[in-house]
Amino acid sequence: MRIGVIGAGQHGGTLARWCAESGHEVAVTSRHPERLRTEVGQVMSIPQAATFGDVIIFSPNWSSAFEALEQTRGLLADKVIIDVTNPDIPDDISGLEALMDRAHEGHWAKAFNTVPTDVLSRRRGHDPLLTEYLCTDDRDARQAASQIIRDLGFAPVYAGGAHAALLTETGGPLQMREVDVKDATDVLAEALTIHPI
Repeated sequence: MRIGVIGAGQHGGTLARWCAESGHEVAVTSRHPERLRTEVGQVMSIPQAATFGDVIIFSPNWSSAFEALEQTRGLLADKVIIDVTNPDIPDDISGLEALMDRAHEGHWAKAFNTVPTDVLSRRRGHDPLLTEYLCTDDRDARQAASQIIRDLGFAPVYAGGAHAALLTETGGPLQMREVDVKDATDVLAEALTIHPI
């Protein structure tokens, strides 16, 4: 797949590197591409990476997420968008809905946002596989995100539609939960009793 990674911080940069190691063609973004050194692939501006990728891993800091979306206006149609952002404020419904509304240009999914990069790095590809919860209402997004999750060495587990993302984000019961795949269903059921959606 051609994957554009918007947001080349620690989390986005790590996912970009793993995607490249898994055989995907990857481009990462920077506001100043000439300043970013990478072994991941191509370095592009945000609009260029949005155009490049069939799949977009959207991973800017929350504070710059809306600016990054503005730079992709009109470029996300028919793209799969894997949103790994977390609102700064727990249950920031307005922020989540604004992101989803913009992402409706493409096929939106939420994943890779429950645990930090050091946990992903430690657990990647190790048995038992680490659960990577996936939230989406879109079949194409679910299929593509599940494939990438598997390619990167994790176990995709469907947590529900778009509003189930509240379970995985800041303040949600799945946030910061390191879950083995064998326990994924029970942990999700417990989360739904704590925070019905």
